[in-house]
Amino acid sequence: MATPQYVYVMNKLSKTYPGGKQVLKDVTLAFLPGAKIGVVGVNGAGKSTLLRIMAGEEKEFLGEAWAAADVSVGYLAQEPRLDETKDVTGNVMEGVAEKKAKLDRYNELAMNYSDETADEMAKLQDEIDAQGLWDLDAQVEQAMDALRCPPGETQVKTLSGGEKRRVALCKLLLARPDILLLDEPTNHLDAESVLWLEHHLRDYPGTVIMVTHDRYFLEDITEWTLELDRGAGIPYKGSYSSWLEQKQKRAQVEGKQDEARERTLTRELDWIRASPKARQAKSKARIRAYDDLLAESARDKTGKAQITIPPGPRLGDVVIEADHLEKGFGDTVLIDDLSFKLPRGGIVGVIGPNGAGKTTLFRMIVGQDKPDDGAIRIGDTVKLGYVDQSRDALDGKKSVFEEISGGNDVIKLGAREVPSRAYVGWFNFKGPDQQKKVGQLSGGERNRVHLAKMLKSGANLILLDEPTNDLDVETLSSLEAALEDFPGCAVIISHDR
Repeated sequence: MATPQYVYVMNKLSKTYPGGKQVLKDVTLAFLPGAKIGVVGVNGAGKSTLLRIMAGEEKEFLGEAWAAADVSVGYLAQEPRLDETKDVTGNVMEGVAEKKAKLDRYNELAMNYSDETADEMAKLQDEIDAQGLWDLDAQVEQAMDALRCPPGETQVKTLSGGEKRRVALCKLLLARPDILLLDEPTNHLDAESVLWLEHHLRDYPGTVIMVTHDRYFLEDITEWTLELDRGAGIPYKGSYSSWLEQKQKRAQVEGKQDEARERTLTRELDWIRASPKARQAKSKARIRAYDDLLAESARDKTGKAQITIPPGPRLGDVVIEADHLEKGFGDTVLIDDLSFKLPRGGIVGVIGPNGAGKTTLFRMIVGQDKPDDGAIRIGDTVKLGYVDQSRDALDGKKSVFEEISGGNDVIKLGAREVPSRAYVGWFNFKGPDQQKKVGQLSGGERNRVHLAKMLKSGANLILLDEPTNDLDVETLSSLEAALEDFPGCAVIISHDR
């Protein structure tokens, strides 16, 4: 098959959700074969929507979007679907079903060789040689091991969300589609798995289009950056750092334009207020122009998250002390003779491969699990706050404002009171976004709701389990700054670098 000039094309692609929120507006793009592209933008900008459209899963849109003839497309969703009637190996092998069938057919013909099937056998041998399939079983085993997939005989229906993502990613990479669409591929991967994935994607012969909050991952892999900003799709040639430099220059230009527009708005508003009724009939065009300018100004103010972690009461000398902890499940020992003391005011990172017991340690600290042996002492002055990986506790039927504020007009943050709408706005939910239903939010928006809900407690010791999953880069930077300013103690599980 000849390589097409473009593997995927969009022409005036637009997408508006019920309620009138437009995330894509007249996007026209063409994707090159073999390109490595990072998609960036604030949460809710349409990044996941774009991937779903390209994968053929989102069909309600205006304009055109199509893959070139004979180009295969593979998609890793934030919450992938697997066949729960099969075990882990059964699901992974779906990705290589066609390749396995070729090997099985070749072996069948080899066992029953005849002149009548010689041509078919020779053709199969050429295809197997070209695709490097002779060691297919070893390739599958290597990928499952590198991505820390659960044991092959494990039933998928018993897996956690993170384990399912690793199985789905393994299945997709083994399928080797011409276009890889990856929505937060590093979520739930440990550092070694992320490094393996980096090398794999850099050498991947097809086109890779990915959404990820991992800035180093973007920097190491991507050659193009596609920014989604207020409905527009803006391509930049170069890596993530190159995009940042170009973005900064564009922001400076836009800043000057914004200043000029605000001056015009002020001048026009003064004119309208001062205009007598007799003149207003002659000035409808000018008033319409003012309304258009006002709408443009509101549309261009996307805002940024300004996360603030409210301080809790002053910590005493004892924060957490662990004494010879032991914990296991069945024959698997997760924690063996662990002792430590948390420093007051410290920011502590917890690292280790998947399955090492990091989340289990947090669950023991908050009392959700008990150690098999040893003891945990929590200081008398400690007020705990726990942000876990799961967002299942969120009520999809409630609005963002209701879920975060509990319906209260004022939120008490330590010794001070803050208007609830202002607090919700700190997490970049402005105006009508506060009325959106939680069930309609993107993964990153749901994570922001989860953080806002948990961080308002006024804790002086916060436990954060993979808090950066699905967050956009700007919100991630805001969270980092908030943690640096937090006067209490923070313990963070993260595979981010």
